[in-house]
Amino acid sequence: MTTPILRRLDDLRALRRDWMLKGETLGLVPTMGALHAGHLSLVEAAKSACDHVVVTIFVNPKQFNSPEDLANYPRTEHEDAEKLAPFGVDAIYVPDPDQIYPEGYATTVSLSGITEVMEGPNRPGHFEGVATVVAKLFLQSGADQAFFGEKDYQQLMVVRRMARDLDIPIEVIGCPTVREPSGLAMSSRNMRLSPAATETAGQLNPMMEAAADRLRAGEDYAPLEAEMRARLRDLGFSEIEYIDLRCAEDLATMTRLDRPARMLVAAWLDGVRLIDNIAV
Repeated sequence: MTTPILRRLDDLRALRRDWMLKGETLGLVPTMGALHAGHLSLVEAAKSACDHVVVTIFVNPKQFNSPEDLANYPRTEHEDAEKLAPFGVDAIYVPDPDQIYPEGYATTVSLSGITEVMEGPNRPGHFEGVATVVAKLFLQSGADQAFFGEKDYQQLMVVRRMARDLDIPIEVIGCPTVREPSGLAMSSRNMRLSPAATETAGQLNPMMEAAADRLRAGEDYAPLEAEMRARLRDLGFSEIEYIDLRCAEDLATMTRLDRPARMLVAAWLDGVRLIDNIAV
């Protein structure tokens, strides 16, 4: 059976109303399309936890810093629908732009603290765009649970804090990063890497895991960070925006491993911005 594609909010709410009357739960998987195995793992998690699942596809202009990046972002609605077909999701919500940002739209959701590090300074306005569109999708869908990948760990923390602070009655579920055999975190941006750069990018995660092992063995973080920066430059990464060790709960900076942590990296290769993080 063909999965219905909904483009109007009224249609989404009508569907949700029927499920609510029956006491049935809804899992939401928000995406910007160009689906890969990482996204599909979120769909599987939602299917196992909820009575119904809706996948959203909306390339949100408010979270892009570069008009070129927005223009180049892959739009593959037909292929995405084909990938979702075997999972039997109840609907794909591909809202027309005016369903998210109607004429005269003037509201932005912004957070302080956790948005002011790592991705925040490097992508001004990005998290305001993320928080705004995700808040709207949560409220439009009335979903019980929403599923996000841990690859965008800071984004996951931002979404959780936003939902908590605004009293949106939804549980935000973080799901493990899905990786290529090399360890490269799956991302829609990976398709823009050349074959040689893809091979190089595959060295990032093993390098991070090796550093994490040394941290667990008691080594200090600063020398390890310096080593990783030098190694990435040797590999041909053109810009290293950050290599951080931060508390897994609040993203506070850490210099030694004294509580659960995440190691997070953002660097450019072959004109593509790659991010990754691992638990330490």
